[in-house]
Amino acid sequence: MKAPSDDMDETVEINVVPLLDLAWNLLVVFMIVVTASVQGINVNLPKASAAAGKIKPSTKAITVASEGTIYLDSVPVTLAELETYLRQAKASDPNLPVVVRGDEKVEYKSIVEVLDLLSKLEISQLGLVTQKLVK
Repeated sequence: MKAPSDDMDETVEINVVPLLDLAWNLLVVFMIVVTASVQGINVNLPKASAAAGKIKPSTKAITVASEGTIYLDSVPVTLAELETYLRQAKASDPNLPVVVRGDEKVEYKSIVEVLDLLSKLEISQLGLVTQKLVK
């Protein structure tokens, strides 16, 4: 007959191979899910060109000067006057395109006020004019 102490002579080891298999499987599943979700998004990417964009004659240009003065095309206006002029222009052309130019020294708040006004008037064809980077 065997003594009970004879069964305990075996060495006990932790087998980490199944744990590593699980970790690798989770990593592969994560990579597939993330890649599939990124590739599944369908967007129309903008195209850049070296040529200057052509502004349509009906396009309204809003400029915010460094001192905070707002100009519609080349006429200085207040925010209330700008709203009136844009509302009239939008009535005649529902797809009114607008470009916004702001001096680099102007307060960010001034640009946000103009953008809020455009959002309020539901003007969706909007462009922000920047200077081309010199390489």
